[in-house]
Amino acid sequence: MTTVETATLWVHIVAGFLALFAGVGAFVTEKGGLRHRHAGRAYVYGMVVVAATALALFALDPTATRQFLALVAVFSFYFVFSGYRVLSRKRPADAPTAVDWGAVTLYGLASVGLLAMGTLQFLAGNGFAVVVLVFGVLGTVLTVADVRSFRTETDPRAWLGEHVTRMGAGYIATVTAFSAVNFVFLPPVGRWLWPTLLGTPLLVYLQRRYEARFVSA
Repeated sequence: MTTVETATLWVHIVAGFLALFAGVGAFVTEKGGLRHRHAGRAYVYGMVVVAATALALFALDPTATRQFLALVAVFSFYFVFSGYRVLSRKRPADAPTAVDWGAVTLYGLASVGLLAMGTLQFLAGNGFAVVVLVFGVLGTVLTVADVRSFRTETDPRAWLGEHVTRMGAGYIATVTAFSAVNFVFLPPVGRWLWPTLLGTPLLVYLQRRYEARFVSA
């Protein structure tokens, strides 16, 4: 590994830990408060660096493993980006901009890339294909849903549920990356999928809770 790769990897690791701890801070602080906003921004910035360095590592050494990790980085970052951007679209009149359309296009391409990679691995008999296909299917479904919402969304409450679920899903991706690297006592598929299996029901619960609170306020 070259000096540039080593430096990039360390930046990637540090940013990942920043996102991991900042995400906890955003979760436990009062929603809408100053500390919540500061922790949320730190989390978003950390994920920006994580995604950028993952892509840089792939560019420096375009192996199949780094290609997968680069696609997952785009996949994960889109959750955080879209969760942050939705705060700028709290009213139906606040239509998606070219930035939003560009991001969802990139996300859709990454999701299709994961589907293609997973299909090839499945045909080759690779057991890890299930992980790649899960990411690819989820990403494709979300891409279609976002394109539809960009065109037709009129519910003034939609931003709240989207903010909660997108930022939460991004954090699940952060935990997944940490698990994949460090939880070597688990089988490979388990290391990648347990955060999604445990975190998704929690996100559904939180979304309904905050939306109900918004209605009653």
